[in-house]
Amino acid sequence: MPPRRKEGPEPGEAPYFVRTKARERGTAAAQKTQRSTERPARAGRPAAKGRHPAKQPVERPAGTPRLTGRGGVLLIALLSFAGTMIAHAGSWPALPGIAFTAACLLTAAMVRPPDLLSLSVSPPIAFFVSVVAAESVLALGNEGFARVLVLGLASRLAEVAPYLFLGTALVLVIAVFRGLPGNLRDLGDELNGRR
Repeated sequence: MPPRRKEGPEPGEAPYFVRTKARERGTAAAQKTQRSTERPARAGRPAAKGRHPAKQPVERPAGTPRLTGRGGVLLIALLSFAGTMIAHAGSWPALPGIAFTAACLLTAAMVRPPDLLSLSVSPPIAFFVSVVAAESVLALGNEGFARVLVLGLASRLAEVAPYLFLGTALVLVIAVFRGLPGNLRDLGDELNGRR
């Protein structure tokens, strides 16, 4: 056990029990770490246990645009909002559901494979947020805002429920074929500390 110091650390320095890079330089462990990081990788040499080989960037054709997971959720919300507003103006009760299902198909096909997990759980939430926003806009100026909002939400969700299930199921099916099981394995490895 190192001797206890009575005074604190110098201003701008870590306490004596915190190992900094400057204090590590002379130790054998630091020299071993430095040698292992400087050693070039040899061809034909198997990777050490616990190390993951560096992933090479995947080349994709120039014409295929990719959405992030957040962009896909935003696209679902925007198309659902637009469908709800147009359905109210034109008296087409199925239009919000059709817009939601089309948005789900589009985003499931265009989102980047690493973001499939976040996209697969988000469509119902994105639809609910967009319907709350649309019904709030439509309820503005009415005498009983809360009552009109609740009734509008209830009727809109009842009309669109089959499309909501269909769109969410389509996202899940497409995501499974595009690599969702791999994302779930990676998440499990991260949560269990294996990565």
